[in-house]
Amino acid sequence: MVKDLVCGMMVDKASPPAKTNYKGKEYYFCSKHCKEEFEKNPEQYLKKNEEGAGEENS
Repeated sequence: MVKDLVCGMMVDKASPPAKTNYKGKEYYFCSKHCKEEFEKNPEQYLKKNEEGAGEENS
């Protein structure tokens, strides 16, 4: 399971409803809508996810 970076839902990596490739890495999404939102501004979601990961480790 992997986290949808747009909505935070957990997605089954084996059969995701949507996925995309950005800078050579696969990203998985719960829906086409979340995939499209990510593709509009991937850096925004990647930065948000990195900040969230830092908070969880504190």
